[in-house]
Amino acid sequence: MPGFELFGELERKEVNDVLDNGVLMRYGFDGMRKGHWKSKELEQELQNTFQSKYVQLVSSGTAAVTVALASAGVGAGDEVIMPTFTFVASFEAIMMLGAIPILVDIDDTLGLSPEAVEKAITPKTKAVMVVQMCGSMANMDALQAICNKHNLLLVEDACQAIGGNYKGKPLGSIGDLGCFSFDFVKTITCGEGGAVITNNKTYYTNADHYSDHGHDHVGNDRGAETHPFLGYNFRISELHAAVGLAQAKRLPEFLEIQKRNFNIIKEALADIPEVIFRTVPEGGEESCAFLNFFLPDLETATKVSQAFSEKGVDACWNYYNNSWHYIRKWDHLEDLKSLHPISTEVKKGLEYLQTESFEKSDHYIARNISCLIKLSWTEQEVKERAGKMVEVINSVLQTN
Repeated sequence: MPGFELFGELERKEVNDVLDNGVLMRYGFDGMRKGHWKSKELEQELQNTFQSKYVQLVSSGTAAVTVALASAGVGAGDEVIMPTFTFVASFEAIMMLGAIPILVDIDDTLGLSPEAVEKAITPKTKAVMVVQMCGSMANMDALQAICNKHNLLLVEDACQAIGGNYKGKPLGSIGDLGCFSFDFVKTITCGEGGAVITNNKTYYTNADHYSDHGHDHVGNDRGAETHPFLGYNFRISELHAAVGLAQAKRLPEFLEIQKRNFNIIKEALADIPEVIFRTVPEGGEESCAFLNFFLPDLETATKVSQAFSEKGVDACWNYYNNSWHYIRKWDHLEDLKSLHPISTEVKKGLEYLQTESFEKSDHYIARNISCLIKLSWTEQEVKERAGKMVEVINSVLQTN
């Protein structure tokens, strides 16, 4: 991760196909295309990759979450349970629909705590959104059981976890709907893009229409399409899909490199007693996009993170004070700073943020170091990096 590190001839070929026929839009212009339908080809490729009946491409991972929730009927006043550790897009997508994000604690998987989810369910709860952060999964069996018990939707945001799996199923394919991002820094990229996957035909049809202004896509006459319901523009372009198609074909190659680099570093750190790796539920396999481990406390994690940077070990983060990924720095959510008015219902639904504390999440995020695994490293570079990391951690531990 990310796929842009390995752009090559296949990406250029797919993009040139689109430029040669001149049709940049995914719908219509049938006669001009010379048989090229990159979005449709990519959707078929992803159906095979994710073992899913239906795939709907959209313009981003954020759009994927929005479209997935809307397609399953989540809207005004509904509550959606989500983790405290994610990207800000998670609550943005929920609030865009007029729904209320209910943030709850994570556990040592760095994913949703089933116990916290169970406690947060109310009569307004419509969905549980599990976010497969940093390439791995929460306890999916427990979360699925909770959703089944309470008749809730299980939506997977697997934007950072393409290539991971749980008990033989690709992450994203376990819940009612799965969401992926193909932005510039994901394991495979379109530049900008995303996808919704599902085995539910109704959800797929809704996603297909909703992401293109409600068009029903019946027939070949774009102007004669009807609008079964309101929608928005979350379309992907053929240029973006062309890049993604090439990258999707290369996914096994990327994952093999990612896994090799991940294992070299993990094996080196495993000899340090104070290093404890994130819990991966039994039957789960990480995508290896990130290596996550815990240190004894926040002070140690902070010192190690700073020392990594000083020693040239880049792309390693402690998220405790990170404004993109952890609730402690989401002041704009807590204070409801918005360019447009927020409904009274949503404001009231978010009042809990003024008093709620998330000590369990703090316990894990404060001690966590998350390291991006790059595809462009040579094996020798990875070994040198692993050696530096071991040296830094041991040095910090000795001085504490």
